[in-house]
Amino acid sequence: MNGYSLRFYMHENQKHQGMLLYEWLLEAAKKHRVHGGSAFKTIAGFGRHGQINAAHFFELAGEQTVLVEFIVDAADADTLVALVKQEKAPLFWARFPAEFGMVEAS
Repeated sequence: MNGYSLRFYMHENQKHQGMLLYEWLLEAAKKHRVHGGSAFKTIAGFGRHGQINAAHFFELAGEQTVLVEFIVDAADADTLVALVKQEKAPLFWARFPAEFGMVEAS
């Protein structure tokens, strides 16, 4: 199948509607019948301000970036981007073409 890798980036402590933003996004996607999504915490990186953040024991609690990724068809990608815009969720997003499928056990 062809579709998209749809990625959303946020800080791990960001909240939206009283929930952690990555949890809100996963729940919203589930409610819109998206078939799956995953949240990943970064080890290190930098953003638009150029400050490098690296995971150290307790130093950066809440400041690391979380990436939430969905592998979806065009309709689900459009739905998720529209939802985030409508809800004014403070997210940076990126969409990449992706080919995907399942390998079945024999």
